[in-house]
Amino acid sequence: MNQDLSILHLILNASIVVQAVMALLMLVSIASWAAIFRKLFSLKRIKTQNEAFERDFWSGSSLNDLFNAASRNAQTCGPMERIFASGMREFQKLRERRVSDVGTLMDGARRAMRASFQREMDEVESNLSFLASVGSVSPYVGLFGTVWGIMHAFTGLASLQQVTLSTVAPGIAEALVATAIGLFAAIPAVVAYNRFARDLDRIAIQQETFIEEFSNILQRNVSAQPAPAAR
Repeated sequence: MNQDLSILHLILNASIVVQAVMALLMLVSIASWAAIFRKLFSLKRIKTQNEAFERDFWSGSSLNDLFNAASRNAQTCGPMERIFASGMREFQKLRERRVSDVGTLMDGARRAMRASFQREMDEVESNLSFLASVGSVSPYVGLFGTVWGIMHAFTGLASLQQVTLSTVAPGIAEALVATAIGLFAAIPAVVAYNRFARDLDRIAIQQETFIEEFSNILQRNVSAQPAPAAR
């Protein structure tokens, strides 16, 4: 007798536990793809914003003009611009307090920028842990469904007098679908995680380099800018 071994038929005829595992993996896969697309658009926006700010920064605009623009656009500017604004804000506060020691000024500005850098990286790295979990756990969840399905299939064969390949194949095939769905959820998550990890490393290096370059510019300007008089 010819048996229908299509994927849809196997899923519909699987045991309740295996169907629950498949449904869970499909939901996880959908959530994973949603996180992947959100991260793609987010990283593209961050790259565009950082490159635009770097062009403005090295175009010869004054630091005060850049700081005023960053303050006005605090909600829409990119991570690098917010890091710049944090360092500039702390630098100006220390100058207004008549702090003239170069080391104190630079330490304060660097600490503010490093704190802002950590906040920005925490925000950029959101959802990466979810993709890592999907990539590492989904195959095992699918394997659990497969083991359970095979156990269920062999238990059903215990009452049969004669067991042939045609009687064993459907139950095993139903169980193996769970592993296939687990791999379907895991593989894109792992590939996306590795891609995003490389992109985040580049963003982190770019922003850390900017912090050092901006710190050098501030240090050169300290001696040229007298401390303001006390108010």
